[in-house]
Amino acid sequence: MLILYLCAFRPYVGLDVSQEETHICVIDEDDRKIWQGKCLSTPEAIGKLIQEHAPDAAKIGLETGNLSTYLWHGLNDMSLPVICIDAYHAHGVLKLRMNKTDKNDAHGLAQIMRSGWFKAVKVKSFASHEVRALYRARSSLVSMRSDVVNQIRGCLRVFGILIKGIAGVAFEKRVQEIIDEGGTLAAPLQAQLTVLQTIKKEIEELDELVLDHSWACPSCRALMTIPGVGPMTAAHFVLAVDDVERFNKSKSVAAYFGLTPKRFQSGDMDFNGRISKRGNRIVRHHLYEAANILMTRVKKPSALQEWGLRIAKRSGMKKARVAVARKLSVIMHQMLLTGECFNPYPAHNYGGSVHG
Repeated sequence: MLILYLCAFRPYVGLDVSQEETHICVIDEDDRKIWQGKCLSTPEAIGKLIQEHAPDAAKIGLETGNLSTYLWHGLNDMSLPVICIDAYHAHGVLKLRMNKTDKNDAHGLAQIMRSGWFKAVKVKSFASHEVRALYRARSSLVSMRSDVVNQIRGCLRVFGILIKGIAGVAFEKRVQEIIDEGGTLAAPLQAQLTVLQTIKKEIEELDELVLDHSWACPSCRALMTIPGVGPMTAAHFVLAVDDVERFNKSKSVAAYFGLTPKRFQSGDMDFNGRISKRGNRIVRHHLYEAANILMTRVKKPSALQEWGLRIAKRSGMKKARVAVARKLSVIMHQMLLTGECFNPYPAHNYGGSVHG
């Protein structure tokens, strides 16, 4: 009886993490504060205080954020029952408080742990994040390249010089011609062109690493058998899913990437809205582009392509691309589960009929 009594009153801990300090709040089953304080945002400092003030904690909660992976792994290695929760859901609860302070947020997170009203987040391994860093670096450089090109175009547009219909090497040659003509624009244009060429060189080097990783990964090679799915799409999908077993249904993957419609139901009203656009924006973008390529460029027919074209005829191309992207996410997850390559006309339905 004593053991049951002690287990029933194990404390709950909330961690409000910032870059420098973490506020900690420990409460009991009846929401009484046992201890509250702060420390440095390191696993060692946080773990030490928890072991002092809540050694038998039932749940320790922190939100997703910049330091969540680092802290979760560090506290988990100390055998502490740490749980990373969705910051979006936590915000929905914490914003109800009148005063927004770090101390109140820590208390609110402890209350969320006590009530059990939270959505736990799968924290990826450091090995997964190391590979993701490669792809994030490439995506950042691609965005920087677009920014520099747009800055050059905008600079020239002020003086009535329009560079239309060309990109890449042809664009750089045209800019170099304008620089060679001299004038006050030569110096700033030369600086921007040099930056652009440097970024392009770095992107090319990262592209080689990306291709090497994609072809070395069996899961990526399997996904690349799908028409329209290239190395970038396959690798981003594999990295975002991480552990295929954590999804009970392949259909859940589409919702995870924000490709399912939002629903509003109240009284007599019940309708579906646009897709939620939650989750990984980059993966959602790649799936959409893969769907577009499958429907517009791929000449080899498949049941998925035919299904998408029927939707396009009925509801328009934009909705068809979204529908095919959603179906692609389901198919790709099922392929990762089974280890199969893409079958253009499957006997089974990949967790949902591709024949409409």
